[in-house]
Amino acid sequence: MGIKGLQGFVARVCPDACRMVDLREMAEKHRIDHPDSPPVIVVDAMSCIRYWYTPEFWVCGGQWREYLANLEDFIKAFTAAGIQLVFYFDGVVEEKKRDEWIKRRLQNNKEIARIFQFIKTHRKQPGREMFTVPSALPTFTRFALKSLGQKTVCTLREADFEVAAYGLQHNCIGILGQDSDYLIYNTCPYFSIEKLCLNRLVTVMYSREDLCHALGLSLIHLPLFACLLGNDVVPESLLEGFWHKCLVTSPHRNNSYNRRTNILLAVANYISKVPCSYSSLKQLKEMLPLGSDKTLLYRGVESYLLPGQQSPWMPPNLTSCQMFSLQQQTAMCQDKEIFQLAKEQHIQSENYTIFNILSSGVIECSNSLEDECDTEIPGQALVYRPARQHIYSVLLESGEGGAYPVVKEWFVYSGNPLQQPELIQPVQPSLPGGTPNLKTLWFAKGADVEKQRYSTFLACFHLQDRLEELQALEAPVAAFCCLLAYLMMQVSSLSLEDLNAFLALILCLKGKSAAQLAGLQLAQVDSRAVHLGAVFVRGLTTLLMANSACGFPFRMDDLMPWEVFDGKLFQEKYQQSHRSCSLEELLEGNESLYTPFQNLKSFICKVCTAQKRTIQSRPRGNGFTTETQRGEFNPRFQQSHRSSFVPPYHNQMRGRNPQSQGREHRMGHPDRRRRFHLLPRSHR
Repeated sequence: MGIKGLQGFVARVCPDACRMVDLREMAEKHRIDHPDSPPVIVVDAMSCIRYWYTPEFWVCGGQWREYLANLEDFIKAFTAAGIQLVFYFDGVVEEKKRDEWIKRRLQNNKEIARIFQFIKTHRKQPGREMFTVPSALPTFTRFALKSLGQKTVCTLREADFEVAAYGLQHNCIGILGQDSDYLIYNTCPYFSIEKLCLNRLVTVMYSREDLCHALGLSLIHLPLFACLLGNDVVPESLLEGFWHKCLVTSPHRNNSYNRRTNILLAVANYISKVPCSYSSLKQLKEMLPLGSDKTLLYRGVESYLLPGQQSPWMPPNLTSCQMFSLQQQTAMCQDKEIFQLAKEQHIQSENYTIFNILSSGVIECSNSLEDECDTEIPGQALVYRPARQHIYSVLLESGEGGAYPVVKEWFVYSGNPLQQPELIQPVQPSLPGGTPNLKTLWFAKGADVEKQRYSTFLACFHLQDRLEELQALEAPVAAFCCLLAYLMMQVSSLSLEDLNAFLALILCLKGKSAAQLAGLQLAQVDSRAVHLGAVFVRGLTTLLMANSACGFPFRMDDLMPWEVFDGKLFQEKYQQSHRSCSLEELLEGNESLYTPFQNLKSFICKVCTAQKRTIQSRPRGNGFTTETQRGEFNPRFQQSHRSSFVPPYHNQMRGRNPQSQGREHRMGHPDRRRRFHLLPRSHR
């Protein structure tokens, strides 16, 4: 979170604390001074994501191949200068920061509502001033950097602490990020990601020493200074009275400054006159309305002490992390071997959310770009809850009587006030012989176990009977079909046009470069397709969770969005499909895609039929103005693909006039007797 107003204060009032530095020169100096250790910059990845995401389009679900190329360019710039990067990601939301997390999520909901209102009014993406990161961008950024060969760490506590500790312990040349807390920690230099010029590798370095000089403080004062301004531990609401007292007695009050600037100067003036001792802090806490929790100030100061550091404000002989270590909870998973592996995979960014479930039984999901006014499509949190319940049952052992411990979910969706976590009961997936235990899924070897991993994964999405058909597909396509089939079963409002759009997306995406996708132009943006894109991408994170829980039947790389999704391309396919375009146009004139398209469509519809779900045609697209180029079409593309779908072996023609039925045509399937029928919309 940082300290409100401190970063701007430094830029306006303490310009000497903002120095432009050349990172190449700093790296060279490090090599001279430390010939045995390469220059390393530790990166607070969460504060860099907005800087990294530069593709023009951000509302459509993510321009993932463009984004991956951007990350690659970022890494290359530092590698060329001989600088190693270590990326840190938040792995938990600490309970002391839960209220602030909720506050931000509710504010994000309002911002997302305004984005959808803009799209509906103007049929285009808002300007960058309304930018919000694509759904699940932090999650997939972590895996992207790992796939690009970078050291990527997922934290066990708040990332800023671990970043500052790593920078200090490994003699890094600096921290790259945008969080004013790095001005408070006594660690290596702090570089601005916002001011970074990548092609020249120059940026602003914020100097703690110069900040202290301007404030009349020393470095040991900074943790208390941060606490008395309000931070993640000490709420600002408790400090108003204290600030007023400081302002009244401050000699630095200046009417040309805003109130926050005057507060910073007044608090610094007050602290400069207080002796640096534990007894001073005890006296200070009596001035503050801390209520029942008299330890707030101690915990606030302690949160800035890195391993091995001490502070005169703290009780004697208490070093950093002692207080934190007393607050550890009993893990939900009692098997030490499983718990340790989950922890190692978590830290190394190899699994997704598994350690959070096994350690604390708490899981959260931030905002998604979902339209709260679209009541036909449930929030992704609700769409994927049945799958998560199955995943929880795979991970957690049932107790006496077969009861599972509940999982606390903090998931953002329309209608959830986030006043408390939702208590979710694990539900066993339907598998012959029951669910294999984690020891088997995670540690056993052999072909039979591989099959168990795959079938358990599929069972989480109600597809346990489709193992052979899915294994026959390329892994990314199999994962895509698994997710799409689940979506079509769970969301009854999804139409045949939606299905066609998704299938055209996965087939046409293959072989397209980042540059080709960047060059794709959209005349309009459809708000429902924006919502669907976000729901689908969140579904990919559910695949990651299931894959992690089931012992990795898929490579994680095969579940990444740059393998199966592109926001603009999905918008194009969605609009084409709902505009009732030809199959030839939908598949970009590539006749070789016709048979795969029909095969995948047949598979999805067969799965849905088994669940008594009929996919109806509901074209929505008369409002789009994009002109379609129509030429001489190959006759094979001229079948309608818009009507209600009657899957194989499901006879809905009984008792009807056969002449009223639409055309049927053969599938490109090894069994040529299998057919599906395309009914006119009048029969849906």
